[in-house]
Amino acid sequence: MSTTRSALVIGGGIAGPVAATALRKAGIDAHVHEAYSGPSEGIGSGLALAPNGVAALDLLGAGDAVRRIALPVAGMRLAVGGREHVLPVLADQPPLQVVDRGALHRVLHDHAVAAGVPFSYGKRLVRVDEQSTGVTAHFADGSTATADILIGADGIRSTVRGLIDPGAPGPGYTGMLGFGARLDYELDLPDDTMVFAFGAKAYYLYWKEAQGRVTWGANLPSKRYLSLTEARAVPATEWLRVLRETYAPDTPGGEFARRTTAETLEITGALHIMPPVPHWYRDRMVLVGDAVHAPSNSSGQGASLAIESAVQLARCLRDRDTPSAAFAAYERLRRTRVESITARAAKINHSKTPGPFARRMMNAMMPLMVRTVMNPEKTMGDERRYRIDWDAPVQREPAAKS
Repeated sequence: MSTTRSALVIGGGIAGPVAATALRKAGIDAHVHEAYSGPSEGIGSGLALAPNGVAALDLLGAGDAVRRIALPVAGMRLAVGGREHVLPVLADQPPLQVVDRGALHRVLHDHAVAAGVPFSYGKRLVRVDEQSTGVTAHFADGSTATADILIGADGIRSTVRGLIDPGAPGPGYTGMLGFGARLDYELDLPDDTMVFAFGAKAYYLYWKEAQGRVTWGANLPSKRYLSLTEARAVPATEWLRVLRETYAPDTPGGEFARRTTAETLEITGALHIMPPVPHWYRDRMVLVGDAVHAPSNSSGQGASLAIESAVQLARCLRDRDTPSAAFAAYERLRRTRVESITARAAKINHSKTPGPFARRMMNAMMPLMVRTVMNPEKTMGDERRYRIDWDAPVQREPAAKS
């Protein structure tokens, strides 16, 4: 029987509220502590939830609320040098659910609150005291909180990761900065289709929304690393100048850039990817979500993996008698899956800026590529069909062979 009765969850983005809700479902009290002064809405831009991520939310009763704010995207196209290629999809899987990140945060927060999860804001973690019976978190405002365990869901710049292992690697930089915007534009494209475009100088993607609107996202190559704060310190008019110059040769990318205004431009800053984290937990502290695994945006699985891990962590804490046993089972369930997806995404990043010859070769080889390296059955079948069996007991580690 589990001895874990309470948890401090550090971070109120995606993984934190989901972990707290799942813990409540498992019979464990959880309290979310967020460094921001309020719910973290307006941080970041759009994202896609894969079927496996939405299925994990369904276990908590949150799936339908997310679907109501999402745009289902079933079709995929690849545009190379102005030529579009229809990509095959997994016919037996539901569509991607494309959501605004801020709206997703709001839905997950509200669902957690409805499940009985309390939230505290302005709680920036500075240190943790561990005892044999629990942990005490110390926050920058001088307050403290105590529970049986502490869960670090505090994102890619995780404080908890550094407390678990001061030598832990930080996030890597993909060499690209993220931007996005919604704009008025009549686009000849099916409503449920997303296009991944290899422009002359940079990669971008776009999809059609209702009532003559389009959302597009740009991955701007940049040797200089800029955090979210640093990127937003640059005037939006300057970024628009760079984006319009970069995407000028592209159709429809050039038009997207010209129609984007300083008021509508969403600036994300550096796009990250997490290298493998050696230590996922220590004693009574454990990591979840981007704090421990953050594949690049090329994976299409970042948020979904965070949701999965939050639910699996709750299962392990429910079924294993001690925190250390639960954390070991959790890492065993998750590490191989998340690191294989991260590795796949890293390969995609390397191909986002092909030169003229490479673009011609991509177009010529596309029929073969669709059957091989772009065949979703081979690249994403297992990823998207992954489902968590909430009711199944978490198995114990197999006994070591003598």
